[in-house]
Amino acid sequence: MHPILADRGALVLYLVVFLLIGLILAALLNVSGNVLWGAAILFSAPMALLYGLMCLSSWYVCRSFPLKTTGPTQIIAVFMVASIISSALWILIGEVLASLLSSFPFAASLSNRSSTQTLLLGGAGIGLYLLAVAIHYLVITLEQSQDTERRTLELKILAQSAELRALRAQINPHFLFNSLNSISALTTKDPPAARSMTLLLADFLRQTLKFGTEDLIPLGEEVSLCRRFINIEQVRFGARLQFEEQVPDAAKHYLIPPLLLQPLIENAITHGIAHLVNGGVIVLNADVHADRLRIHVENPCDPERPRQQKGGLGLENVRKRLDAISETEARLDVKEDNSTFVTDLSLPTFKK
Repeated sequence: MHPILADRGALVLYLVVFLLIGLILAALLNVSGNVLWGAAILFSAPMALLYGLMCLSSWYVCRSFPLKTTGPTQIIAVFMVASIISSALWILIGEVLASLLSSFPFAASLSNRSSTQTLLLGGAGIGLYLLAVAIHYLVITLEQSQDTERRTLELKILAQSAELRALRAQINPHFLFNSLNSISALTTKDPPAARSMTLLLADFLRQTLKFGTEDLIPLGEEVSLCRRFINIEQVRFGARLQFEEQVPDAAKHYLIPPLLLQPLIENAITHGIAHLVNGGVIVLNADVHADRLRIHVENPCDPERPRQQKGGLGLENVRKRLDAISETEARLDVKEDNSTFVTDLSLPTFKK
């Protein structure tokens, strides 16, 4: 559908413009001939409104001959012919209207119109039609530009969603691989512990599947997942692994991507607690300040522990997921100070 016809406000504005053009034509008829003002306006106003509607047809011709695929010669030929036909039809309708109106005494001066005025009307018709063509091509170009931007944005969103799904899909296999290795090691030296870890693992995976289709979950539920993960790892580490959670109830209602904290806890265990003979305490804090959700994970570490050449999969996964969400609004900061390893998450606040 024509964009002007689809918008009542735009249609009214468009007709008002052509009504003003009608007043200009009336002035020309009055100045260049013996047509009285009243008769000139009575003739020119409906003629201008009618031609305004006729010019709308150029939209469909413009759509049929797009600028990108149509040569300039063909465009000029097509629209010159179209403008001449439209203008000739308009003049013919004008002759009929003038004949009808001139039969009334108050518009009898319309019969005094000259051939020059008819040619003037025809020239105006061609010019107005070509102006409408230029405007329609401009509107089509703007629409195509906006459509391209919209499709680009949609593709970007789809790509981000696909990246997030792929990154999230990496977490469970990575964690599952480590857990199965631990269960395998326990089966020979501590079968009851292996059985307990298997049950805890099944419970954890059941919980993660529950949130697998969600884009965001409350922080409280994510912290609950972290506790289940700690319970699994405590089968291996026993009293060496302690966990402290300091998350106020008000912060638990804010939304975060699922399985965002679990890799941070896993990193704290694998590269922190696991290298300490006496183990240590992993501390998880959260607070909301200035429309930002800030999450702090802290754990002891051995400065002399073996170093990986590259960053761990867990932290890298979290960074990539945050970048896919927002390169500027979400941030992960990692620092190590002597025997303490700290990860800080900063996210925009979304409340359930």
